Amino acid sequence: MAANDSSTPANIYPCLFYDDAPAAIRWLERAFGFTPRLVVPGPEGTVKHAEMTFGPGVIMVGTARPDEQWLSPRGLPGVNQSLCVQVDDPDAHYARAKSAGATITQEPRDTDYGSRGYMAKDPEGNHWYFGTYRPGRYWESEKRD
Repeated sequence: MAANDSSTPANIYPCLFYDDAPAAIRWLERAFGFTPRLVVPGPEGTVKHAEMTFGPGVIMVGTARPDEQWLSPRGLPGVNQSLCVQVDDPDAHYARAKSAGATITQEPRDTDYGSRGYMAKDPEGNHWYFGTYRPGRYWESEKRD
């Protein structure tokens, strides 16, 4: 284990910036099931730093800082990334997200590599994939060959 003893097994923490981070935090909780763990308020109703979990996964959320070129997807000319989250029941997760108003960009479907999932956008344009795929399954099979 690394010298920095962590309270979560995750070791990559995507940082997402929103024009309205307080609203994004509430929406991510309601629509996608993230749990807010820490919210550090900033000036004038902004969020300086927040941490949200989904199972062992962690994302960090903050208010966009254009002076540092940390922008909401709203301020970008195109998609620069997508977040993938493993869920046990993508159909139930899809129903929750859809009922909360998520923009569905791909209906639930099965893939030729053994996953089932769907894709959605949050209110500020981050792209999300929720499905049964968990990276590493095929790496483990290579060790057995």
